[in-house]
Amino acid sequence: MEITIPLVLLLAVGVALLLRFRAVGAGAAVAVALFGFYLAHTGAADTVNRLVTAVTDALPGITR
Repeated sequence: MEITIPLVLLLAVGVALLLRFRAVGAGAAVAVALFGFYLAHTGAADTVNRLVTAVTDALPGITR
């Protein structure tokens, strides 16, 4: 059985944990989130998307 978790959910959990343990402030988290939204509207969005897709496709092929 294969279980898939959306990458955005994993990133949201990571940000929530960073905020919870005060490793990053709320202002920094908002700034990074806004940067992500603006980055998605640039020419770099396709490159970032392909990179993330390549990494996530390669992860199951890594053996223990």
